[in-house]
Amino acid sequence: MIGLALSYGFVFTVIALSAVLHNRKVLNDEGARKFIHIGVANWWLLAMVVFAGEPFWMAAIPPATFIVLNYLSYRYHLVRAMERETKTTGDLGTVYYAISLFIIAFFAFYFDITRIGALAILIMGYGDGFAAIVGKAVNSTLLRPGKTVAGTVTMVTVSLIIGVVLFPPTAWVFIVLIALAAGLVELLTPRGFDNVTVPFAVFMMGVLLL
Repeated sequence: MIGLALSYGFVFTVIALSAVLHNRKVLNDEGARKFIHIGVANWWLLAMVVFAGEPFWMAAIPPATFIVLNYLSYRYHLVRAMERETKTTGDLGTVYYAISLFIIAFFAFYFDITRIGALAILIMGYGDGFAAIVGKAVNSTLLRPGKTVAGTVTMVTVSLIIGVVLFPPTAWVFIVLIALAAGLVELLTPRGFDNVTVPFAVFMMGVLLL
């Protein structure tokens, strides 16, 4: 119960802080969304601590809750910092984000492979988040609609950094393969759906290679 309380408290704090910064014009609309996108991914690190030794399904409860809450926010525009003003198919990305968290949490905690889960979720949060920010901020060649060289290079670079932090240097081949795969999957995925394709691709590669 303490783990659940801390989990909800952490996520709502990230959302509230993003909303405050957005209302004070510190972050623009896209910045507020990416603040949440990156910030919430850190919940996984908290979950690895507070749900250690607990029934595996406990870690899947918070993401399951946010599948519903994120859809309600998308449908009724409840949290402005999370949603775009105009609705498109890709804008369900917040819902897909929670779905990915739920499924990966379920299996990662069940099979006790939470470090691989961390790799998948942090790459989704930090890699995809910073790729979008840099891709829009830096003028570079457009590879496909919504995807630039700068964004793809950022995705690969951030994924490499996350891999180096989570795994020992002897796993450098694994780290490089994961980073390249994450960059390729993010590049080829339509906007919004990379919240599903990136974490699942990384998670499945991690399971198969390790």
